[in-house]
Amino acid sequence: TLNDLAFHTMESMVRLCHRTTEEEVARARTQLKATMLSHLDSSSQICEDVGRQMLTYNRRLSAAEIFARIDAVDASTVKAVANKYINDQDIALAALGPLHEMPDYNWLRRRTYWLSM
Repeated sequence: TLNDLAFHTMESMVRLCHRTTEEEVARARTQLKATMLSHLDSSSQICEDVGRQMLTYNRRLSAAEIFARIDAVDASTVKAVANKYINDQDIALAALGPLHEMPDYNWLRRRTYWLSM
């Protein structure tokens, strides 16, 4: 149900703040690098990548530099960013369609943090 989806989504997001492991981050780094390489298999995708990098960095980054930036991310970095943007922060939500099971804002907001003892 939509309620279950909302619960598990919020739980997974807040989990990033508290229980992210080095193994999970290493797996995500590997997957991100593989996905990036697989998306550069046509000239139009390469042009899109060059354009995005020019808009973002004002220059074209080499694959080695991109991979070095990805490899620099560790579990503590993920936790720090998640704490800044997810943990006990207000949320924005947009939905379309039959929403009779959609939890209200306060229900979702209460799930942006974990109480720990």
